[in-house]
Amino acid sequence: MASQAANLWVLLGLGLAGILMISKKLKKTVREDFGAFLDKLLLLPPPPPAPPKAPHPLTGLTFAVSDLFDITGYVTGFGHPDWVRTHEAASSTCPVVSILVEGGATCVGKTVVDELAFSISGENKHYDSPTNPAAPSRIPGGACSGAAVAVATKAVDFALGIDTAGGVRVPAGYCGVLGFKSSHGTISNTGIIPASSSLDSVGWFARDPITLHRVGHVLLQLPFATQRNPRQIILADDCFQLLKIPVDRITQVVIKSAEKLFGRQLLKHQNFENYIETKVPSLKEFARTKAVAKVPTSRLLANAMLLLQRHEFLQNHGDWINTVKPAIDPVISSQMCENPELTSEDIENLNAIRNEIRVAIGSLLKDDGILVVPTMPSVPPKLGSKEITSEDYQNRASSLLSIASISGCCQVTVPLGHHEKCPVSVSFIARHGGDRFLLDTVQTMYKSLQEYSGIVADPKSSKKTITQEELAEIAKEKGNQAFKEKQWQKAIGLYSEAIKLSDKTATYYSNRAAAYLEVGGFLQAEEDCTKAITLDKKNVKAYLRRGTAREMLGDYKGAIEDFRYALVLEPNNKRAALSAERLRKAFQ
Repeated sequence: MASQAANLWVLLGLGLAGILMISKKLKKTVREDFGAFLDKLLLLPPPPPAPPKAPHPLTGLTFAVSDLFDITGYVTGFGHPDWVRTHEAASSTCPVVSILVEGGATCVGKTVVDELAFSISGENKHYDSPTNPAAPSRIPGGACSGAAVAVATKAVDFALGIDTAGGVRVPAGYCGVLGFKSSHGTISNTGIIPASSSLDSVGWFARDPITLHRVGHVLLQLPFATQRNPRQIILADDCFQLLKIPVDRITQVVIKSAEKLFGRQLLKHQNFENYIETKVPSLKEFARTKAVAKVPTSRLLANAMLLLQRHEFLQNHGDWINTVKPAIDPVISSQMCENPELTSEDIENLNAIRNEIRVAIGSLLKDDGILVVPTMPSVPPKLGSKEITSEDYQNRASSLLSIASISGCCQVTVPLGHHEKCPVSVSFIARHGGDRFLLDTVQTMYKSLQEYSGIVADPKSSKKTITQEELAEIAKEKGNQAFKEKQWQKAIGLYSEAIKLSDKTATYYSNRAAAYLEVGGFLQAEEDCTKAITLDKKNVKAYLRRGTAREMLGDYKGAIEDFRYALVLEPNNKRAALSAERLRKAFQ
């Protein structure tokens, strides 16, 4: 403790007004954080704006970054002490980190990654592997193991990682948290150590879908838009055959949740391998040039991903490895050198595969579809087990992970409780560029997925009495359907039923207000919106609906205030902007 107290506090400019950096390095042997952190530091956000302006979007949240992201004054370690020894401290902070700090979040540390971020096991002999808090005798998954562990242990609200061949998705699934891999190229990789430039995608971990969504909106710099629900949810049946746990443990959770929220008509089943075989002709050429016969299409796709990963990794870091000759784990070293050099024809073919599968998935899912696959084929393997390096495990895992990696599509890992005391998860994939839609879908489905996960895992629980909160949600969903069908009075009755069952949910009051507006019940609408705002001061729809009600009641000053506050909460909300400006001009 004395040595820690003696450390210097250093103020470093980030190029962002009002951001301070205060660093305090901790010994790597400290294990109270489950071995997640390499360094503790503090990047403070700028001061919050004065009212009535809304606070920064990430105010109050803390986060950590995998040791692949540059932070001024620190050597970005890449999971290896020899890399630290042979590289200088970063002279600037990665833009992705800066955007989050500028958005109101506080960065508190750098976390452990696999050796050279190359593996998916989460084990690193150089820094003591992070402990999986959800299953301490099991691997945490990698490459960004420390980031997942930091979120799972509630040390931070969210954490950043890089997903090349599963680096975010795998540890999220194994540690029981949400993990989002963004569409390739949608978030800048500047200031991040590259592993495989064609595959690397920025990703992040969170414990709840609201935080996942908030972080995504800042990183992706998304303007305001109405939330969209999926119109098709496609289960890749052949992918689920790769599971080594009961298939129904995952699929039934998704099916029951989708049926409850959207109706059975949205659900579809697809043999994904057969679909890809017909839509990605370059895979056949790949099989021919590599002299592989009777290999499943999913394996060919996995081999293409691994070839590209190894080729680009050695292009980026081969000279350093040959010069420094770092001590690399024999398993990782053998994987790096497993395949010969690629010819220009090979690279051209791999790029053709990437382009064709991206188009194929886009054609399958369009703008409103979700592909459902297992995240990983099994529960986390035991620490030090031979399963991790077995050909069967590697083949199954890479077959699943390659779909989003090689296509560049976005994918989210969603935890679904436990099977035999180990975390299990499912993954949703959307088309390339469908990140907002995927974030919306997770936010919509998460609560229901957790509910049915408990029921499927424990069939006896399905016989338990449905709680009032669950009955309230059912009434609300029926009210939503009645509203869509323009049955206003029926919708009001159903929302009222939901409120009687659970009177602390802002959405129920706000939704009933929308129905009251349709039948001219402006006083009731204003009253409901006021109640909703009392329960949730950031309920934008409640401010918009109360503004409309007040305008109809002649309270123009109150209406302008509501529209303006909605605009503060969502600066890009066109409805709020137009309404406030219209009233301002009319009553100047």
